[in-house]
This record gives sequence, C-alpha cells and structure tokens, in this order.
Amino acid sequence: MAWDFSTEPEFQEKLDWMEVFLKEEILPLEAIAEELTIEQWQQATDPLKEEVKKRDLWACHLDSELGGQGYGQVKLALMHEILGRSPIAPPIFGNSAPDSGNAELLAIGGDAEQKRKWLDPLLAGELRSAFSMTEPEVAGSDPTLIRTQAVLDGDEYVINGHKWYTSNGSVADFLIVMAVTNPDVHPYQGCSMLVVPTDIEGVEIVRDVPNMHHPYKTPFARQPGGHAEIRYNDVRVPKENIIGNPGDGFVLAQKRLGPGRIHHAMRWIGQARRAFDMMCERSLSRFSHGSLLSDKQMIQDFIATTKMEIEATKMLCMYAAWHMDQYGASASRVEIAMIKVYGTKMLFNAIDRSIQVHGALGYTTDLPLEEMYRMARASRLVDGADEVHKVTIARKTLKGYEPVEGWPTEHIPTRRQTAQSKFAHLLETTTANM
Repeated sequence: MAWDFSTEPEFQEKLDWMEVFLKEEILPLEAIAEELTIEQWQQATDPLKEEVKKRDLWACHLDSELGGQGYGQVKLALMHEILGRSPIAPPIFGNSAPDSGNAELLAIGGDAEQKRKWLDPLLAGELRSAFSMTEPEVAGSDPTLIRTQAVLDGDEYVINGHKWYTSNGSVADFLIVMAVTNPDVHPYQGCSMLVVPTDIEGVEIVRDVPNMHHPYKTPFARQPGGHAEIRYNDVRVPKENIIGNPGDGFVLAQKRLGPGRIHHAMRWIGQARRAFDMMCERSLSRFSHGSLLSDKQMIQDFIATTKMEIEATKMLCMYAAWHMDQYGASASRVEIAMIKVYGTKMLFNAIDRSIQVHGALGYTTDLPLEEMYRMARASRLVDGADEVHKVTIARKTLKGYEPVEGWPTEHIPTRRQTAQSKFAHLLETTTANM
C-alpha cells in the first residue's frame, strides 16, 4: 500500500492560513504571555479562538462523531508542525495537552451525561481539565505501582492519595484521576478513572511544582498550566463519575496516551524548525574570525545534520500518523513509540546546536531558545520515559523473529553448502566445460 502524505488544495488553504495567523496573531502575543493574568489571557485569546472555530480548525484531534473535525492523524500532523512553533498556539486551536487527551478519553469512554457535563464544555473551551496519574512515591514509568485508592461507599467513591505533575491541575475545573478501585486483582484490571471537580471538599492543590520549565515559585495566576502537586483527602464523588466500567483504567489510558504521544512529536517538529530557522539566520548574520559563521564547516555541519534529522523525523512522524489512520492507535504502538523516542533526540539536538551558534545570546532569556531547551528535556519523560518505549519497540520487533539452532542463518559456509546442493546441475555443467 502506498504512503500518501499529501492533502487536498482546500485543506492546504487552511494550513496556509494557519501559517499567517501564527505569525501575525500568536507569535506577537507570545512575547507578553508571561505578563498577563488569567483574565487578561482570556481577553486576548478568546477572539482568536473564535476565529479558529469559524475556520473549522478547532479540536481537530477528535473524529466528527466525537465532537471534533475528523481530519485524521496525517492532517493533524501537518497542522501541528505549524502549531508546534509556539507553546501558546495549541490551546488557541483547542488542541493542547492535557485537555486534548482528556477530551479523547471522555469521548471514547464517557457516557451521555458525562459528555454533556464535561466533554461539551471542554470542547467549547469553557472548562479546563487535568490528568492526575503520576505519584511522587512510586516510579511514574510503571503505573502498576499506583497507590491512590477509590473505595466505593454506597453511591460514592471515596478517593485518597497523593499525585504530582498533574499538568494544569492548579487552574483546572476538573481532574481525571487514575486510582485503584480493586486492589485484589492485577493492576491492569484493578485501576479506574474518575472525574473529580477541583472545587469539592478534600481536593488539596498543594502547589505548582517548580521544575525546569517553571523554575520558581510563583502565584498560580502567573503560571497557568503548571504541574501541580495534589492530595486527595477523603474526596467523595458520585459513582456515576467513573469513566467506563470499574477496572477500565489501563485500557482507557492507552487510548488516551497513544494519540497524545504522536501529537507531542508532531509539535516537536515545528519547535525544531523554529530553532533551525534561528540558527540559519544567525549563521548568515554573525561575523567571527575572518568570515561569517555560515562559511565555517563546523557550522555547516550543524545546519546539514539538523536539516536531515528534522526531515527524517517528519517522515517517521507522518508514517506513524498514516499508520494510525489506516490501522488505529492500538495497532500502531511501535510506530508511535519510535517517533516519540526519535523525536525527543532530534528536538534536543536542534535546540542545542542553535544555542551554540548564538553563543552567549542563545543562553539568555532574550531569545526563546533557553526556554525551549528546558522544555525539550521534559520530552524524554512525558507520556512515558524513552527507555520504556525502547523496550516496547524491541519486544514487539523481536516477535517477528525466531531463534535458530546451530549456525546463524547468514553463516556463509552453511549457505554455500545449501547453494551447492540446490545448483548442483549448474556446477556440473561448469566443471564439464572446464
């Protein structure tokens, strides 16, 4: 089957519009985003969101029957390559983590009432959400170790536990909490997901955890979308707030995280291209040691290598997107894992080289590179550590092979004996003619 990554002229017009919209409306706003309060941010972005909705470009990660545009992963990849250039672009297009993943989760596993109460306002941009899964006391890359429990008490679940890195938790209207609902079975069958409003008793937003992206303690209003530490202290929610059936947590998590991983990789391509553009511009502008930086072979190596890595990543990403459109996310785990791992390395290297070409300026906050660099480091951890994905790739790849006894399949003396036997008539004719 041929791989076709092209798109029709009508959608290309949308992509062209997005390029201009990003340059003229979003990038200028990016420069002052950290200075705005949440209210000012809404005032600035609400008109932009309305324009996006008019263009049928809002929430494009969902199929049309689930409340989105139904464009598919290939078109979404082309969109995200543009949106990835700015960290503030995805929320303006209704496709930012964790809201996009939570919307998919509710669309797939939620009942009619949950969709009415949570999904519809989420897609409309009226509510914010967070995904509360990672815990500080256990390894985040092994979710079977989750300790947070939700115990059924009459018509309510009582939740107790400790989470952190709940992105957007401090500004969210509701949380989707991964918790153990049946400790007597294997964790794959004993975990569930529950919707928890942030304004109910027992939900303690401890803090936004200072990290490489947000290094300093700041008020929540000045740090929208931080990574919150949360304690659940006898939190009671109606049993109707469970998504799907009890024990569906891991199945739902895979359906949520799979598309989320490739969406990250799509955006990384756009981010890397921005760093690359900055590097090329600087190399043509900076004179040092008798010539422009662009004339120096080491800088040319930076440019050539980065260009090849970005294009290779795009092809790998587009193939994964095409594979998902053809066969679904569950059948594309290897393709998604490969682009997740390869994309993180490419992104980090592209930004690192760009900083190097800019010298001291690249290390300052006068350019976006230093923040991009800090954010890129998180890419090796978000949605599963790279090492875990490499294990998935290796294990699934090895299932296509069989062990052999004795010599390896490619052992030349053995192959020669087999060939001599198969082509004996030719060898006899050759010998006779000699």
